[in-house]
Amino acid sequence: MKKKITIAIDGPSASGKSSTAKLLAKKLNYIYIDTGAMYRAVTLWCLENGKPDNKEFNKQIKSINVSIVYENSVQKTLLNRRDVSKEIRSLDVTANVSQVASMPSVREYLVNIQKRMGENGGVVLDGRDIGTVVFPDAELKIFLVASSRSRAERRLKEVREGGEVASLEEIEQDLIQRDKLDSSREHSPLRKAGDAIELDTSNLTLESQVDKIYEYARLITESRQRKNEN
Repeated sequence: MKKKITIAIDGPSASGKSSTAKLLAKKLNYIYIDTGAMYRAVTLWCLENGKPDNKEFNKQIKSINVSIVYENSVQKTLLNRRDVSKEIRSLDVTANVSQVASMPSVREYLVNIQKRMGENGGVVLDGRDIGTVVFPDAELKIFLVASSRSRAERRLKEVREGGEVASLEEIEQDLIQRDKLDSSREHSPLRKAGDAIELDTSNLTLESQVDKIYEYARLITESRQRKNEN
């Protein structure tokens, strides 16, 4: 039996998945895997090399290497060994990531990588299909939700910190459109797993979100330990 559990955190864009997962992993001493960053890295590759269709991407997939590494406790996203952690947060990548992520070949490629990274437990992964496709047997599944306006405010802060300019209304409309694309795509659509715990983060602080999920994880871990002892 795995000593540490697998925690899957899903939800729409800007619902707080990455920030929550990152702090939760640190508090649990688990590994954090930012799957969204991986899709953004492939999107960046597509923007730099021309957007291939699904068939063309399959031909070029061997020339794409996406990985998550840690340097001095800081997570970095590498695209063919190049640190693209900042570039993948651009508005251009954000506007195209849902379209690229809907390609079956892209999803198959990255899902296989993610499964290998988390197969031994002790990981926190966030995305849109972690609890339904990547790790349907995860011991703890969380589905974060939040109003489109509160999510837009979070994303606006992120965009401004990256040195780009955008309006709150523009970002909110983009998020609504992304929700529609993510939820209606044919392969691995955004949806809540039947056994996932829904958590509305609209009026919660980041610390409160982490504390709530940490408590769920603690209860599951302690229950597993008791069963193992018996």
